[in-house]
Amino acid sequence: MEVEANSNPKPLTRLNALVASSRVGKRFKLKERNTTFTTELRAGTATFLTMAYILAVNASIIADSGGTCTVSDCVALCSNPSVPLANCTTSDPAYRVVQPDESCKFNPVNPGYQSCLEKLRKDLIVATVASSLIGCVIMGAFANLPLALAPGMGTNAYFAYTVVGFHGSGNVSYRSALTAVFMEGLIFLFISAIGFRSKIAKLVPKPVRISSSAGIGLFLAFIGLQNNQGIGLIGYSSSTLVTLGACPRSARAALAPVVTAANGTASLIPGGTVSGDILCLRDRMESPTFWLGVVGFVIIAYCLVKNIKGAMIYGVVFVTVVSWFRNTKVTAFPDTDAGNSAHKYFKKVVDVHIIESTAGALSFKSMGKGYFWEAVVTFLYVDILDTTGTLYSMARFAGFTDQNGDFEGQYFAFMSDAMSIVVGALLGTSPVTTFIESSTGIREGGRTGLTALTVAGYFFLALFFTPLLASIPAWAVGPPLILVGVLMMRSVVEIEWDDMRQAIPAFLTLILMPLTYSIAYGLIGGICTYIVLHIWDWGHKSLVKIGVVKKKSSGVSGAPQQIREGDGNGKANEIEV
Repeated sequence: MEVEANSNPKPLTRLNALVASSRVGKRFKLKERNTTFTTELRAGTATFLTMAYILAVNASIIADSGGTCTVSDCVALCSNPSVPLANCTTSDPAYRVVQPDESCKFNPVNPGYQSCLEKLRKDLIVATVASSLIGCVIMGAFANLPLALAPGMGTNAYFAYTVVGFHGSGNVSYRSALTAVFMEGLIFLFISAIGFRSKIAKLVPKPVRISSSAGIGLFLAFIGLQNNQGIGLIGYSSSTLVTLGACPRSARAALAPVVTAANGTASLIPGGTVSGDILCLRDRMESPTFWLGVVGFVIIAYCLVKNIKGAMIYGVVFVTVVSWFRNTKVTAFPDTDAGNSAHKYFKKVVDVHIIESTAGALSFKSMGKGYFWEAVVTFLYVDILDTTGTLYSMARFAGFTDQNGDFEGQYFAFMSDAMSIVVGALLGTSPVTTFIESSTGIREGGRTGLTALTVAGYFFLALFFTPLLASIPAWAVGPPLILVGVLMMRSVVEIEWDDMRQAIPAFLTLILMPLTYSIAYGLIGGICTYIVLHIWDWGHKSLVKIGVVKKKSSGVSGAPQQIREGDGNGKANEIEV
């Protein structure tokens, strides 16, 4: 007697089948791309958790430019800072009221200016969230790709420290710099709309395209190994540039490029910036946060080995929750003014902040200046190379590209990040780009725009839960960045290492990305090397085409051949081949 087993599918299986057969599933091609609704949700969660650090980091970097804060935000102080302003002249005739000047923006920072910076940072967190949310919605809904967008690391530093300068010490004001980003975004949008951007991308040589994915992986791992966005294993060395770090906060020192005057006083070099806590003075490998990050690394690595879904999420959540406890050696809220302020903000849990100063803060006053257009051109070429390179690398990593390097949805993908740049400038932040942390979600199985929309959903929640998400520490983000770098190295097997004309440009692309801290510089180095190594062959082919040189005939058994070539005057030259 044959008994038919009545096995009911699991609730998640039923949900996935229901969504796949619905209009949503068909719209996002869940079946065609061999994925499920819950997989897309998990991939979006993994992507968001590994890029959530951008909420705090981008706001801190852009706030270093001073933003909309000016000398007018500084307040008058007593010549003796310990005496209240109201009692300044009455307590001691020698005291006087000091009116603020340009120096009020630098250490020791004027209390009024510092208060303005704190408000600015909250504005920038919301601007980062809003621009990222809009970018992810556009990418997910129109391009149907699992790619998340946010203000890019690297371009934000260029914006803050080179263009605007620390607390406005550069040639271009914050408002004019936003205008430069806005105009660059419009140009970028135009060349994307007419399809010229994809043609530019196709000019990138094949070995450079292939190696750029691995180069970005190394770049991610390098970020994950540092202090600012990682576990802190790598530190600064004055002799070798980098060395072993992982020392506790109390053993680190900040560095600044200074010039010493004749009288012995030291001042910051114009355009120079202070690099916080990158030099280990002692106690290497004794940082508690480093070892907590190692535990997170082991958790994620073990889950990857066992092929456990959600590997990245488990590691990030574990390290983050442990770091939220105060009065421990691994706390994200140390007993300092900055730590107390961060913890006070964290305890709010829910906070809805309205942008007060950065939205629509564009100024067109500097358009006649050369340095303004220098900034526009720099932003444009970095975005063309950096953003386009990241898009192709992520598409390749997800397995979307065909033999020509094209992928489905690339037109709308190009349009998405171009539109996001314009939106970001209007909100007050640096250029928005496709994030290389999208590879984390792709590793979790994300294959459709639902992954990007999931990330957008988290960014929407971040508008309300910014205190929690801004409290994810760097040592929680480092481990997934390192392991995503491992996963992205697989593309190197496709490089023809036996052909030096392919191998050398590929290697330079791969190695320059992390060591110059720029995807764009890696691509430039690889492309230029490829051109130099092939220019002789291209020149010879051109001469053959126009008839100056005839094509060489193949020899028999390696014997020399006599080839007669015309010199254009009816004479013949004999060349031994």
